[in-house]
Amino acid sequence: MIPFQRILLPTDFSKNAKSAQDYACGLADQFGAQLHVISVVQDAALVLPETGMFLTLPLPSVNEIVEAAETNLKLVLDPAWASQHDVVLRVVVGTPFVEIVRYAEEQQMDVIVMGTHGRTGLPHVMLGSVAERVLRKSTCPVLTVRTPED
Repeated sequence: MIPFQRILLPTDFSKNAKSAQDYACGLADQFGAQLHVISVVQDAALVLPETGMFLTLPLPSVNEIVEAAETNLKLVLDPAWASQHDVVLRVVVGTPFVEIVRYAEEQQMDVIVMGTHGRTGLPHVMLGSVAERVLRKSTCPVLTVRTPED
């Protein structure tokens, strides 16, 4: 078996990411690997319609979203488990699949372990799939994990 020394776990704090977390932590245990947990915050300005459009709801700033993600990231792993392992927590801003692939390359990850929503048909076409895009673009292996309900 190829030993994993650096494992990347992207999270969006969903139940799908939690399922992948179980696998990533298991691999980190098995290989004594360093676990990198990242959350990618997407700037709302990049996904909203044209800037001239009228919005009725105030949007949180990117800084507020980053701060919330940093707080949530500290709560993802069981503190007892994390204290016994080499864990790196990061929040990055950008397009999720781009930043996940970039981080994996820059940090020389051995494997990416990530959840997938298991969408098919029209929902898949409309919403796309971060996991699928990471699979297509990543230079390292990607393990996708579906929740048992999917």
